[in-house]
Amino acid sequence: MLAALLLAGSGSALAQALPVQVQVSGNTATAQIGVLGQPVADLTLSFDDASGLSASSLGISAKLVNLNNAALLARLPDLQLTQLDSALPLLITVEPPGNGGLSFNRTVRVEVHTHALSYSAGSAYRLFKAPLLGPFRDISDEIAPGSVRARGTTGGFSQFLVLLDLRDTGDVIAAKFDWLRDRVDALPVGVRPGYTASLDAAEAAVASENFATAIAELDTLRASAASQAGGALTQQWQAGGSNNQAGDLIAGAATLKFSIAYLRDYGH
Repeated sequence: MLAALLLAGSGSALAQALPVQVQVSGNTATAQIGVLGQPVADLTLSFDDASGLSASSLGISAKLVNLNNAALLARLPDLQLTQLDSALPLLITVEPPGNGGLSFNRTVRVEVHTHALSYSAGSAYRLFKAPLLGPFRDISDEIAPGSVRARGTTGGFSQFLVLLDLRDTGDVIAAKFDWLRDRVDALPVGVRPGYTASLDAAEAAVASENFATAIAELDTLRASAASQAGGALTQQWQAGGSNNQAGDLIAGAATLKFSIAYLRDYGH
């Protein structure tokens, strides 16, 4: 099915929109992307605590993109080392309408499941996220078989790609530390020192290859963010603008922990 869609759109520089069927149950939304019964991929969004969650309030769309789309490629971290796979050039957008009523607290777990890609241990597939028209960054916190299930946690939306990430794992870890430090630097002065201390300790532990300590420090950071969510830290995402401090910290620590574990298990 996917091969036929790719062949049909191969002569065009334009993206090819795909049908999306969305179902919602409780705090979980599932979207089948592609022709009913022959999906290109399935998207699952599992919310900590959602309000106003419905198929229409999510604003999910998907399209197959041209592998040579210059505007899209310019949004990737590295043109040579972060690559669209020709087997799944799929861009998913989750852009809830401002009047749709959707909000959530803390985080949402995102899973893109596809049979178009093949899983292997130490896989280089990663789940990337970007704001509309903005730069993509790796938010992966699990890559699992079946055929590929790319999972990540986020404190917000809106666009997702599954990419092959061939960058040095140490460089990926450094970028994730920088992203988290930027979030910590924006916190209220009174709560900032504890998070800074956890990041400093985790970074020093990675440098000395003490991976267990690094992961433990990130677990401490995540637990602190969860306990201060809705109090010292803001925790809500809502369409039209939000500052989900707790969700960003929890999600940032989760993906950094994934990359540190990958370095421990597979090296650079």
